Amino acid sequence: MNEQVPLLELAGARAAYGPIQVLHGVDLKVHPGSVVALLGPNGGGKSTTMKVCAGLLPLTGGELRLAGRRVNGMTAQDAARLGVCSIPEGRGVFPNLTVRENLWAATGTGARLADLEEAAYSRFPILGERRHQLAGSLSGGQQQMLALSRALGTDPAILLLDELSMGLAPMIVTQMYDTVAQLVAEGLSVLVAEQFARVVLPIADTAALMLHGRVVASGRPGDIEDQLSSSYLGG
Repeated sequence: MNEQVPLLELAGARAAYGPIQVLHGVDLKVHPGSVVALLGPNGGGKSTTMKVCAGLLPLTGGELRLAGRRVNGMTAQDAARLGVCSIPEGRGVFPNLTVRENLWAATGTGARLADLEEAAYSRFPILGERRHQLAGSLSGGQQQMLALSRALGTDPAILLLDELSMGLAPMIVTQMYDTVAQLVAEGLSVLVAEQFARVVLPIADTAALMLHGRVVASGRPGDIEDQLSSSYLGG
């Protein structure tokens, strides 16, 4: 797998909010058909890294590459066109639209609503039952299912998931990560930022531990387990 060109790569990435430097030379690779778990406590730089990868925050140094091509300065719209799809922390659904209308909003990329609905309702039958319900009235887990269904409607090459488990019951978290594992088996690549390491490590090919804006350890979950345990007890 490592001989392949990474689908997404950060090389010496630096980023800041105004004068405050948050990322201090981050190196990260996501290979095709793999799951990379970006782990670490809140404030470590995980969400900032995800924003950089999604085109929501520009780099102040280093490089962002997609399939080996330097894409520094790409916008979120550019990222979406290039096959990068992001589900932000807090789910990212339109609360005042119904389930069906939320799926319709994802047809801007050229997907047909009927295809989106068929995929969403077969993957998550509860969404089919609630198709005429306002998204804001769904449970947190159902909103996350809807956000994932909308994201998949764009047929992305790589999916960015920020804190997928936030606010969800453990059983729902397990179901969501089982779904992610199925998607990866079908060829999707995933970068997931997660505070609670134990929920994502079972499906991760690579784990990267992030502290104070730097990746301090990276490798197969079993290989860096000791560092994960000693540096960071995440869930």
